[in-house]
Amino acid sequence: MYDYIDIHSHLNFSDYEKDFDQVIKRLKDTNTATITVGTDLVSSRKAVELAEQYENIYACIGLHPADNTGETFNEEEFEKLVTQKKVVAVGECGLDYKGFKIHDLRFKNEKEKQIELFKKQIELAIEYDKTLMLHLRSGENADAYDDALLILESYIVNHKSKLRGNCHFYAGNIEQAKKFIELGFTISFTGVVTFAKDYDEVIKFIPLDKMMSETDCPFVTPVPYRGGRNEPSYVQEVVKKIAEIRGEDFEFVKKTLSNNAVKYFGLK
Repeated sequence: MYDYIDIHSHLNFSDYEKDFDQVIKRLKDTNTATITVGTDLVSSRKAVELAEQYENIYACIGLHPADNTGETFNEEEFEKLVTQKKVVAVGECGLDYKGFKIHDLRFKNEKEKQIELFKKQIELAIEYDKTLMLHLRSGENADAYDDALLILESYIVNHKSKLRGNCHFYAGNIEQAKKFIELGFTISFTGVVTFAKDYDEVIKFIPLDKMMSETDCPFVTPVPYRGGRNEPSYVQEVVKKIAEIRGEDFEFVKKTLSNNAVKYFGLK
């Protein structure tokens, strides 16, 4: 299989238009695969197109909770995409409270809207037996992780066998991570771990078989590439840092994280 799997990238963004072939070459040269993630209908279609064109690219389709607030969830069009062969996940979906205060009336309305959108994508993933790609970002006195857990738990009774997902760009605490793992979810980390120590204790706590690596490129470029655009082949720096933080053998960590992605996303 692959040495590295970046489970969350945005190769469908315009940041790669000028040198896309070189980015793909570096993917191949490092034996890396990636899941390219949609944030709306247009970028989801682009993710599917890339996945169909390149062997080492897979697609995730969905509507981000806050990136394109003018777009409503077109169930018919997303159903057309989710059945495509190399679509392995639904998202990135979830809750994004950044910039809101908990007692703000605007927040109440926005939260209701985001929850409704989140539920539609949970149900799409369950219906088509796909993994959820969660985007969760808390705000001032408003915890997106706790709210997401309550929503997901409401689906457990009837859909436990098909409810699964990954917490992308994890920034929650250990107790929340434990609850997601108990639900059968996994946790992934980005290049932020290479230059910030905020995540070290969570990385040490989470069982390695419940963890994955990602870039979220073009964002959060890891050391030693800080200051430049991020890309999927840089995920190896995230893997190296995870092994270092955990004090475990790099080759073992590399193989385990790759196998986790294959298992939880059903990569073929």
